[in-house]
Amino acid sequence: MRDKPRYAEQWVVIQARRLAFGRNPLRRRVDRVESALLIVTLLLSLFSIPVAGGVGSVVRDRSEAAAARQRALLHPVQARTLEPTVSAIGLAPGQVTSRVRVGWLDATGVSHETWTDVVVGTDRGTELTLWLDRSDRVVASPRSSADSGMIGDVAGLVTVMLLWLLLYGAFLAARFPLDRHRAESWADEWKQVAPRWNGNQR
Repeated sequence: MRDKPRYAEQWVVIQARRLAFGRNPLRRRVDRVESALLIVTLLLSLFSIPVAGGVGSVVRDRSEAAAARQRALLHPVQARTLEPTVSAIGLAPGQVTSRVRVGWLDATGVSHETWTDVVVGTDRGTELTLWLDRSDRVVASPRSSADSGMIGDVAGLVTVMLLWLLLYGAFLAARFPLDRHRAESWADEWKQVAPRWNGNQR
């Protein structure tokens, strides 16, 4: 048990040295610049998480506001299926809905019928909610709050992934001139050391 804290301390020290913390005579200025760029990239990556969360919240709120406006222009009615769905046998692979006749009564008691898609396996007489516009035409149901929340979550996730890819690409682009400068320095130093090295090998 005593070795675990010491191992953790050694791991922290090793990682800190990799990030150019501490003194190391073998570490060049270009190495410290690269380490500084890495630290900045990591910090910006962490900062991008709340930024993506904010983007997701904005998208969710706008989606919910649009759904609320749509609900204000529509009105729901309780309908019943007038026939069962077709058998699942013979349907296309992956098909989960079937088109059936449904009927409902309006506010004046007049009966109406139309066709709509329901889940395969729905029996006759099953109640369902239809959304009608001002002309009493059946339209797509407005998004629910759960759907708006899911859209916001996806938007936040996509945002943070795009930001991380952008930061990683910027870090790689910034490393390119550093790697070239490092290679040129090594080549210059080898020109100075090569004559002595080759002389000692004879």
